[in-house]
Amino acid sequence: MKLILTTFLIGIGLIAQAQSKIPAILPLRKQAEVIDRLFEEKIKLVLPELMQREKIDMWIVMAREYNEDPVIRTMLPAIWHAARRRTILVMYKPGDGKEIETMAVARYDVGAVFKKSWDKEKQTDQWARLKELIEEKQPNKIGLNMSDHYGQADGLTHSEYLAFYNSLSKKYKERIVSAEKLAVGWIETRTQSEMDIYQQIVKIAHEIIAEGFSDKVIQPGVTSTEDVVWWYRERIKELKLDTWFHPSVSVQRADAEQFEHMRTFDKRPAQNVIQPGDLLHVDFGITYLRLNTDTQQHAYILRAGETDAPEYLKKALANGNRLQDIFTGNFKVGKTGNEVLVESRAKSIEEGIKPSIYTHPIGYYGHAAGTTLGMWDSQDGVPYTGDYLLHANTAYSIELNAGTYIEEWGKEIRIMLEEDAYFNGETVEYINGRQKRFLLIPRNNGTTDILEK
Repeated sequence: MKLILTTFLIGIGLIAQAQSKIPAILPLRKQAEVIDRLFEEKIKLVLPELMQREKIDMWIVMAREYNEDPVIRTMLPAIWHAARRRTILVMYKPGDGKEIETMAVARYDVGAVFKKSWDKEKQTDQWARLKELIEEKQPNKIGLNMSDHYGQADGLTHSEYLAFYNSLSKKYKERIVSAEKLAVGWIETRTQSEMDIYQQIVKIAHEIIAEGFSDKVIQPGVTSTEDVVWWYRERIKELKLDTWFHPSVSVQRADAEQFEHMRTFDKRPAQNVIQPGDLLHVDFGITYLRLNTDTQQHAYILRAGETDAPEYLKKALANGNRLQDIFTGNFKVGKTGNEVLVESRAKSIEEGIKPSIYTHPIGYYGHAAGTTLGMWDSQDGVPYTGDYLLHANTAYSIELNAGTYIEEWGKEIRIMLEEDAYFNGETVEYINGRQKRFLLIPRNNGTTDILEK
C-alpha cells in the first residue's frame, strides 16, 4: 500500500511538472556545484583583466563571521553561509603573464580556490601572517574595499581596517588604495557561462509572473492585490527559490486616482480588490544560483465580452516599448550612465513620449554596483555612480516608465516596464525577451507567450 501511494504521489508530481512551463530547478547539491564552478571560472577568466585594468596587483578582502563584506559573499563556497571566524582572502597578480595567486589567511581552505596560507599553531598572530605574505609578494598597490559611493565596494569595517593598517610597516601602509573600481568591476562583470544560465533564471521568473497573473490565482471581484503578492511569496518558497525583495502588485483603472510613483512601493491600498477592466502591474524578483532577476510586467482583466485589451492600453504599452528601444539604443562602451540618460530622455520627449528612466545593474545583487542610469527621483542625472562608464559584459534591469494620457479614463497612466538584459559591448539583448503584449485574465487563447526581443 505504501509503495502504491508513493508511486501515485510521484505520478501526480510528474504531471504537475509537465503542465508547468517553469524550467527544471536544480536540487540544492547540484546548485552548489554550479555556483562553485562559475566562481572558479570567473576567478581565472575575469579577475586578471580587472586587476590589470585597475592597476592593483594585490586585492585583500576580509570579513568576520556574520559581518560579511558584500564582495566576500560572492566568493565564499556555496556551502558556506557566512565567513568563518575572521576570513582573509588575498588575490595577487604577479605579472609577467603568470596566473593569479589566491590565498586564504584563515584556519581553513576557502573552497577550492583559496588555499589555507596560515598555520595558527606555528604563527599565532593572523595579522602577522598576512604581513609576512605582503612582504614576500611586495605588491605595488594593495587594494581594500573602501568607497564613499558604492556600498557593495565599501565592505571593510573600521576595526578590521585599523587592525590591518597597524600591522603593516610604513612602506606598505603607503601602498594601500581603494579597490572601489576593482570591486565594482568584479560585481558587474558577467561571464559567458553565467549568461548561459541566466536565460533560464529569467525564464523561471517570467513563468512565475505569468502563473500569478492568471485565473489560477486571480478571481475578479474577490482577489486583492495583496492576495497576489503573498501568492508570489508562497510560490517562490514552494519552488525552493529565494527573493531579494518583497513583490508588489498594483492597479490602474478608470477612477479618479492619479499616478503616484511612491504608491507602487509603500502607499498601496492593503486590500485593493481586482476588478474587470483593471490594468495590473507587478514588480517581482528571484534569486537562484547567486544571480538575481528584477521584472515588472502588466496584465489586463478582461471585461465581459472582451477578447483583448483595449486599443488605447495597447498603444500605451507600445509607447513603453519604444522608450525601451530608444534607451537601449544609446548604450555604448565608454559612455556614462548620465550621458545615456540625457540622450534617451531628449529623444523620447522629441517623439512625444513622457519618459522616466531608472535603470540599474543586476547580477550578484538585485540593485548591483556599476553604472547607474537615472533614478525615478533623479531624472537630471545621478552624481558619481551615474558618471561611471559603461563596460562590456554587464547586465542591467532595463527599468523605466512611459506616461500616456488615456482619454477614455480621463487621466494619465504609466506603463512601468522592467526586464533583465545583457550589454555585450555592442548591443543590449533582453535575456529572455521583454513584454510586448499584456497578459490577459482569463486567458482566452490559453497563451502566456507575450515575450519578444
